[in-house]
Amino acid sequence: MNRVSPGGRRYTGAYSVAPTIFTEQGNLDLEGQKRCIDFIIDAGADGLCILANYSEQFSLSDPERERLTATILDHVAGRVPVIVTTTHFNPRICAERSRDAQARGAAMVMIMPPYHGATIRCGEAAIHAFFSDVSERIEIPIMYQDAPMSGTQVSAAFLARMAHEIPNLSYFKIEVPQSAAKLRELIELGGDAIEGPWDGEEAITLLADLDAGATGSVLGAGYPDGLQPIIREYLAGNREDAVRIYEKWLPLINFENRQSGLMACKALMKEGGIIASDAPRRPLTPLHPATRQSLVEIARRLDALVLRWAH
Repeated sequence: MNRVSPGGRRYTGAYSVAPTIFTEQGNLDLEGQKRCIDFIIDAGADGLCILANYSEQFSLSDPERERLTATILDHVAGRVPVIVTTTHFNPRICAERSRDAQARGAAMVMIMPPYHGATIRCGEAAIHAFFSDVSERIEIPIMYQDAPMSGTQVSAAFLARMAHEIPNLSYFKIEVPQSAAKLRELIELGGDAIEGPWDGEEAITLLADLDAGATGSVLGAGYPDGLQPIIREYLAGNREDAVRIYEKWLPLINFENRQSGLMACKALMKEGGIIASDAPRRPLTPLHPATRQSLVEIARRLDALVLRWAH
């Protein structure tokens, strides 16, 4: 079964998770949000992912989610494809979020398996039913986010079976330990039903996952100018060039993944004058000043566009 997204498009490449921009008081900063989006696109990202965990989606109200979805998709205006994260524990609410994203022009929705807290999980039958319910209510592709945050461990065989049996479930963002091995098995078992085997986790496993057959990745948004060329060169058959670029940017990739996490992008954007505030929403706290200084120092040595785009 060879399924390609509406319009015959198969989505590949480097997609950046857009952070949610807040004022120092914790309110949405929509003007700052638009500048953030413009930078990401200008810096070379092939697409965007919004309302993800790296967007602090867990701190947003439903009206804020709707406002951000409308504002960002209207502002992007088709310049690049946009993935909207619509994760929710309840399939009806997840489907409603997904239908709204589709109506506003989303290219795809990204969904985690249903979970709550440290202990409430669902088995394979319930997960299959969940994604089937959502798929029946939309027409755009679904990306399954296979991430440790959900605390839900499923096999590549189960994911491949869902890809064969659920029409719109055709993209898989694999960001669990030994991701490359899981991607290889998923691709082998899923065949043409796996339209998009994707990487995640801030590019820390990107090269291994590309070697395993990944065709896209959801990455941080602080330096698309460094990350997009890695995937572009690799998919063009220029692996040695991709390795060289990856090695160049690896210190920043590693620092974001291991030291600064979701705070990295906004810290770099504020340092470069793109946004006025890099404040996270409470109860999250800002980066330690020394951590922030080290992050900026690495980015400056790489001449990252984020530090000079606004000037």
